[in-house]
Amino acid sequence: MKRKIKLLAVCLCMSALAVSCGKRTDVGKEDPYIYCLNEDRTGLAKVSFDFPEGEAEEVAEAVLEELKKPSEEIEYTAPIPAEVEVRECELRGSILDVDFNSAYLEMGALEEKLVRAAVVQSLVLIDGVNAVSFTVDGEMLEDSSGFPVGLMNEDDFVENTGSSPTAYQTDTLTLYFADKEGKRLVPQKVDVRYSSNVSREKLIVEKLMQGPSGSGVYPTVNPDANLLSVTIKDGICYVNFDSTFLTGAYDVLPEVTVYSIVNSLVGGTEAQKVQITINGETDAKYMETVDLSQPLEAKEELVAAEEE
Repeated sequence: MKRKIKLLAVCLCMSALAVSCGKRTDVGKEDPYIYCLNEDRTGLAKVSFDFPEGEAEEVAEAVLEELKKPSEEIEYTAPIPAEVEVRECELRGSILDVDFNSAYLEMGALEEKLVRAAVVQSLVLIDGVNAVSFTVDGEMLEDSSGFPVGLMNEDDFVENTGSSPTAYQTDTLTLYFADKEGKRLVPQKVDVRYSSNVSREKLIVEKLMQGPSGSGVYPTVNPDANLLSVTIKDGICYVNFDSTFLTGAYDVLPEVTVYSIVNSLVGGTEAQKVQITINGETDAKYMETVDLSQPLEAKEELVAAEEE
């Protein structure tokens, strides 16, 4: 009898040890994982997860279901709140459209950003998913300023482990604007101070849309255009505008406008090419002249020669 009690005690100890060693937050370097929120919902936590076999859209549905399951461990919480439902999940090319019910809008600003970061960064780990778009009851999700959030991938979220989420950094960008005749590109160095939560590629496009500072160079991009998203994937920078972008606002050659974006991004990021899309679609021509259907490489021949 005593031997049985001792054996039972040993088994219980081993069982407890196995559980403690098998926590889902103990993610190894090569282990597959998704992102959840930590126990007090103030940051992200990697949680082990075996992605099922199947088509990308089916795997995405399984991931979304997992992101809503109540946690069985205190080290993390499910990112998607109980009252928030996924109404639809549809793959469009390599873009995954996820539609939530109206309860999504009831989250506070900080929680919503963390939930969005966890969901998007989990979904883009799926083969075949390069970007994610959120809608609520069929309407495009908007940020606190009323602008569409647009396409998102892992580059839209900066992990600030051990640092302030509102930290700022400084940098010098080389942006390409137009010359006086609007026929050539002219580089301008711009000193910037920006939030660490803003990606460098997005900052470059935003600064181009604001136009140049100082004299001698001229703006190229319609400032009324809405920048929906900027992401880099596999060496290609995807810049997504609304249709207003296709309307030129300045007296410059169409090529000058397009390649002011392309040359600035290729020169200032790790991207080798730039794909400009309109509302997520590539079947467009800028000013009925420049074909946007394929990723574009920088054109150094459009840059004006330096004056001696």
